[in-house]
Parts: sequence; structure tokens; C-alpha cells
Amino acid sequence: MSTKKHWIALTLCLTVAFSILGYFGIDIYRQAPPLPERIVSASGESLFTLDDLQQGQLVWQSTGGQQMGSVWGHGAYQAPDWSADWLHRESVALLNIWSQRDYGVPYDKADVGQRAMLEARLKAEMRHNGYDAKAGTLTISDDRSAAMRVVAAHYESLFSGEPELHDLREAYAMHENAVKDPARRKQLAGFFFWTSWACAAERPGLPISYTNNWPHEELVGNRPTGANFMWSMISVISLLAAVGGLVWYEAFRRKHEHEELPPPPDVDPLKGFVATPSMKALWKYCLVVFLLFGLQVILGALTAHYTVEGQDFFGFPISKYLPYAVSRTWHIQTAMFWIATAFLTAGLFLAPIIGGHEPKFQRFGVNVLFGALLLVVAGSLAGEWFGVMQTMDLKYNFWFGHQGYEYVDLGRFWQILLFVGLLLWLILVLRGLWPALRKKDDNRHMVAIFIFAATAIGLFYASGFFYGAKTHISVMEYWRWWVVHLWVEGFFEVFATIAIATIFCKLGLIRAGSASRAVLYSSCIFLIGGIPGTFHHLYFSGTPFSVVAIGAMFSALEVVPLLLIGLEARETYNHIESAAWMERYRWPLTFFMGVAFWNFVGAGVFGFLINPPIALYYMQGLNTTPVHAHAALFGVYGLLSLGLIMLVIRCIQPDRTWNNRLLKIAFWGMNGGLALMIALSLLPIGIAQTVASVDTGLWYARSADFLQQPLLQNLRWLRMVGDVVFLGGVGSLLLFGGGLLMRRKTTNEKV
Repeated sequence: MSTKKHWIALTLCLTVAFSILGYFGIDIYRQAPPLPERIVSASGESLFTLDDLQQGQLVWQSTGGQQMGSVWGHGAYQAPDWSADWLHRESVALLNIWSQRDYGVPYDKADVGQRAMLEARLKAEMRHNGYDAKAGTLTISDDRSAAMRVVAAHYESLFSGEPELHDLREAYAMHENAVKDPARRKQLAGFFFWTSWACAAERPGLPISYTNNWPHEELVGNRPTGANFMWSMISVISLLAAVGGLVWYEAFRRKHEHEELPPPPDVDPLKGFVATPSMKALWKYCLVVFLLFGLQVILGALTAHYTVEGQDFFGFPISKYLPYAVSRTWHIQTAMFWIATAFLTAGLFLAPIIGGHEPKFQRFGVNVLFGALLLVVAGSLAGEWFGVMQTMDLKYNFWFGHQGYEYVDLGRFWQILLFVGLLLWLILVLRGLWPALRKKDDNRHMVAIFIFAATAIGLFYASGFFYGAKTHISVMEYWRWWVVHLWVEGFFEVFATIAIATIFCKLGLIRAGSASRAVLYSSCIFLIGGIPGTFHHLYFSGTPFSVVAIGAMFSALEVVPLLLIGLEARETYNHIESAAWMERYRWPLTFFMGVAFWNFVGAGVFGFLINPPIALYYMQGLNTTPVHAHAALFGVYGLLSLGLIMLVIRCIQPDRTWNNRLLKIAFWGMNGGLALMIALSLLPIGIAQTVASVDTGLWYARSADFLQQPLLQNLRWLRMVGDVVFLGGVGSLLLFGGGLLMRRKTTNEKV
């Protein structure tokens, strides 16, 4: 059966999807909140300049940026969302100024009628734009400038080491003297003011703010619009319609395109497999995956502990040496590193198998790439520590220290080196695949898909270079999500699908032609929603409302292919049971079944929980987000990576007897620990925060007053139950992997 129509469908999907992403991306550039040349008071006092705002952005990056609190909802969850927090503090300060002057009492002591008049005045004041595009000047009232000074003084004290705010810093898990230079603290305050101004100031000619009325703040009239509700309903309708269409098509396709699986071979096709020199060199990649995974889990436990002891670890003042912003940065970065290393390992391993030969100097290239990866890992982690500890000049921090943006925290220099490493990996993979591509048989389509996925992984990381240190934060978010959503959640998914299909083909369990069509079909239904669905991350990032509409409609489609996960899990299980020799691959395939479960629960259920605009309006920046992040990142990509690594190890060491008991403890410990972590802590906290966000406002849901309540603290401590179970599973996996890899020359020892 021809795959031509499947290739045409994939080409059309990519063309349409990237056209949408690009067209509305241009609107983000055009309609981003303006950065004024000057911010002045009505009496002519100069408050901030454009240079102050941009320098303040650099200061924010140097503190860890999105790893310590958040801006516009993106970032860490312990400290406040600085834009929402500033907006509320400034509103209260301005109300107090007016109330004291007009009624002689603080705002909270005024009577109901007086408060109503003050609040109506506040809404008019805060929602007034005040920006003159021709002059490049933002003008605010003298009263508001006085309120700004009150809030700025609070922030300048908070980011210093002044003792009166020590308890608040501890509640926020901030280390002392996060910004040592007083001039830098003033510039940081200017940047936070501008981000909060964009949250309330209405776009010219429209009754909504630059952030589409986010965050929820009743004092300034920030509440969801009717269009927000409408597009949320449309997203649900789109989901239902797409599910119905997919079910209908699946029934039709299976009726007319169903192919019987080939009978499994009598013996393992890979039993006599002889690993090439470059494949044997991959053992150290596998070892690094296990080591980085162990380090990442330890850092995660430390980062979680910071939420209950903001500066200490059971009394030890660890924040002096490893602040929360660093531990969270390293926790996320090491996850990205070991997962990416696992995918690179799979590509380097499969290329000679598919191509049928070992290219000249392939082992040398594998070893050079390994050294380059170690350099990037060590250099970037060290640079992030030096950046957060404020030891770098701001102009060097972005390049060698901490970029400040979640998931792409590493300095630009290290980012470039990583991209060079990806290009080297792509060359090595293509060299191995090229002979197979020249053969005109059914395998040729599989090879072509493999090349497409590998090329996308190698090249799409470069989208992180389209912004710089001073790039407008709305534009930065657009390109950052190209890396996080498209590179990781998009093309890694396609690569994983083709890699697993290739393995099953080599084992003789599926035919190459049917596998090619299945992978192309899966890629189409995933990418048509996944690429424009990137916009669901940008609803409230200073983007036009068209982004909300597109993101709502297409992100709902991302859930659709996950509804077929049950079929995927069943087919994987059938492969395990298809032949006696498949027992050798039971545990890698069991991990793939775990991927299927968490794909539905983590990416599907918990993803759609926060995807509709009305849901994310109240939930953005709350603990409902790490519920989705942990379940999807580890549950899907983590388990998938570990399954791929175990397959590589099995083929490199075909005669080793595996300790199934250790693997059983590892699998169920990690999956059970993740489930307990979510059920006992993250999800209940997220739900409680959502109620607070709806009833009062995001500022309160993220405040120390709310999060330091005994119930919330107890829920945070309960996370230890899941963490301990998870750590037990990880420890068992490391014992298993370490035993295999460190004694790899022995053939029959049970480990």
C-alpha cells in the first residue's frame, strides 16, 4: 500500500500549522506592550528610562529570572508572580494615599461608600494607558508615582539583606542579598513596574489590557472577558468534534487499511547482533543518563524542601551555598540534559543498524560529541551558579551565566555549543542512515521519517537564538516556546515514535510499510494541533487576543491523539506476549507502556485541565502547572528515555542476565511515587490556590499569607511520601544500571 498520500498529508499539516504559527507570530511583534523611552510623572519628574527597564530585565535574569517567582505567570511557584504582586501592592498603596488625604483614614478603615468611590477611581487610574507613541513617553499621575515609590522601596528591601524582611524572604525561598547592588535593585523595580503596568493598561481602542486582563485583580477591574469564555467553550467543542472524527476515521481506516501483523520470528533477530565500535562507545552515554537522572532527582527533592524551609535544609543554611533559584534551575536543566542525551544515544545506536554499516571515524565522532556534551553540562551549570550568586557583570551574565528563562536557562555561549553538538550528532546520524535511504524498498520510507525527525531535533533548537538579552519579553516568550513546546514536546515525540517503530521492525514484529504509514499518520494528527497549539502558553504574555483564539482551538486538538493511547498500550503488550524470546525486552517495553499511561493522564487529562483560556486565566502560575509538568515530562519523556536506554544496553550486552527484581522495584517505585507526589501534594495545593485565585485574585493565591497556612504547609510536607517512594525506585534503577555499565565486560553475571 502506497505511503504517498501520508507524505502529502504530513507536508500539508506542516505547511498549514507553521503558516498559522508564523502569521500570528508577526502580530505578537506588532502588538507587544510598548517599552517607553521615558516614564515620567504628570509634574515632569523622570521615573525610569528605557535603559533602566532593559537593565532591570537583565538584573531579573541574573537573579534566576523565571526560576525565582514569575512574570506574567511564567516561572517558579514559591515566590510571588512579581507582575501580579506589584499590581496589587501599587493599587493598595494608591488607595491608601487617596483615603488618607480625602477621609483621614487608611483605605481598609474607610466605610463601604468611601471604598466604592476610591475603587472606581482606582480602576480609571490604573486602566488608563498614558503612553504617547510619538513621544515615546509614558506619563502617570503624581499620586501614582508616589504609590510606585512605596512599592519600589518594598522590592528594593526584599532583594537586599535587610533584616526586617527576612521572614518574607524565607517564605519566598529567596536567599539573602539576591541583588547586592542598590542601583541594580532600583532598575529591577522599574522592570517589575512595567510588567504590572501592561497587566492593567488598556490597549488603545480596546477594553482589555495588554495581557488580556490577566491576572485576576478586582481592584483594577481585571476579570475574564466574554471572549475568554467563548473561546474556552469553542475549545471544548473542537475537542469533542475532533474526537468524534478521529473515532470515525479509526473505524474506517481499520476496516479498509487493516493489515495482519507478520508472524513473529522463531528466534530473536538481534540475538546474533554484533555491536559496532561506535555502538559500544555509547555505554558512557548511558552511564551519564543514569548519573544525571540521579542528580536531577536529588535536586528536585531539595527544591521541594525549600517550600517548607525557605532557606534551610533541616536547619542547615543551604541557601548561602545553593539558593533555591540555582537548585530549581539545575533540577530542570539536568532533566533536559539526561532526556536529550537518551534521545541522542538512541539516534547514534539505531543509525548503523538501519544503514547496515559503520561509517568511517564514527566512533571517533561519538567520543568527540560525548566530550562536547560534558563540557556544555558542566560549563552551563557552573555559569548558572555564578550568575545567580551575582558574581558576573550583567553584560556577561546572559552569555556565560543565567539567561533567566525557564528550560533555556543556560548562558548563550553554552547554548551555542549545545547547538553545535546537535549538528555534530545530526551529521553522525545521517552518515549512518544514508546507505539505507538509497535503497528503493519499504524501509526507505522509515529511513526518510527518521531523517526528518532527526533533522528537526538538530535544527529546531536554533529557534532559541531568535531573542537576545534585551529582547521584549513577549517576543522572547514566543521563541522560547518554540524550543520548549515544538522542539521537546513536538519533534522529540515524532523521533520517539519512529525510533520505537524501527526497533519493532528490526525485531520482525511489524512490517516496514505499515510502520511507515502508522508513523506518518500519528505525526499528522499530533503536529496539526501541536504546532499552533504552542499559543496556549502565550494567552497572557502581552500577546493580542487572536493568540488566545488560535491557542484555545488548536491546543484542544493536542489531546485527541492521546485518546488512542489505550490502543498503543495494548499493541505494546501484545508485542511482549508475541514470542517467548520477547521476554528479553519486557522491561524496556513495560516502560513504554508506562509512557502510554502518563501520556493520557499527564499530557492529556492534566494538560487539558489548564489549557482552556478560562481555566488558565485563573490557574496560570499555580501548582496545577507542575502537576502537568511532572506527569508529562517525567511520566512521558522520562520513562520513554529510560526505556530507550535499556533497549540500547540490551543490544550492547545481549548475553547479560538482568535483575528483574530491581527493575520491578524501579518501575513501580517511580510511577507510584510520581502518582503520590501529585495526589497528596501538588494537585491539592493547586486546587486550593485555584479557589483562592477565583475568589480573591492571583496575587493572594501566590502570597506568603496564603501559602504559609498550616493546611498548605502540611500538604507540602506530605510530598515527602511520594518523594521517598520515587527515590526508592530511582535508587533501584541506579543500582541496576550501574551494575550493568560498570561491569560491562562480564557476560553472564546477574546484575
